[in-house]
Amino acid sequence: MASEAKPEVANDSFLTRLRDRLRRLYHGHAPEAVRFQAMAALIDLITIAFFIATPLLQDSASFLWLDYAVAILVAADLLARLLASTDMLRLMRQPTSWVDVFVLLTLLFPTALANLSFLRILRLWSLSRRGVLWRHLGAGRFLAWRETTQAVVNLLTFLFVVTGFVYTFFFREGSGLAGYVDALYFTVATVTTTGFGDIVLPGIAGKLTAIVTMITGISLFVRLAQAVVRPGKVLFPCPQCGLQRHEPDAVHCKACGHVLNIPDEGD
Repeated sequence: MASEAKPEVANDSFLTRLRDRLRRLYHGHAPEAVRFQAMAALIDLITIAFFIATPLLQDSASFLWLDYAVAILVAADLLARLLASTDMLRLMRQPTSWVDVFVLLTLLFPTALANLSFLRILRLWSLSRRGVLWRHLGAGRFLAWRETTQAVVNLLTFLFVVTGFVYTFFFREGSGLAGYVDALYFTVATVTTTGFGDIVLPGIAGKLTAIVTMITGISLFVRLAQAVVRPGKVLFPCPQCGLQRHEPDAVHCKACGHVLNIPDEGD
């Protein structure tokens, strides 16, 4: 009986060591962890570049090999982050995890879900919401730009999603790079409400696409303008109530009155 229990204990010990190792790499501050997190972010950016170029690469002979290679990377990253998490269920309930699962499905079934591949760029939004991207920037001037950066990422993500949608459903037939540029040109002109009218989407579907693009695009532009113009605040969680946004010179939390100890940029 004792000999039968040894493999299970060994396997459990291996899994525990693996999770501890991944937790240190994904959430640690040691030089090794910082290098790993930087490399992971670089790989994420490369995969996002691949997603942007997907509409132009889908007809190439090597596309499926690239697609499945990226699928392996995304699956490995998702599995590793799950193992590194102290609460897997909580992690899987987050919208960023839903995006990663959806992206993985489009990579595993590129033919069946070809018309949805333009949504892969949502991983850019998912990446911008990960705390690891901001953890090493400190609580000073760089972190103060977090909201503005996320507003820019939201706008860029929307532009590329709409461009992919327009290209897939309106310009795909034998258009290649020229069609993708036309789709991007239409998207930018519509979002900025320039309305040159030289490229117009046909039919009711085209008009509805333009309406949604204009309304959502204007909202994102307003959000970006607010993030740029609004007086800068620091992100510092109040020990009492958890409120994070405060004035740079705040002494007390405006929500609960608790005394704050916000570090200066030079600290």
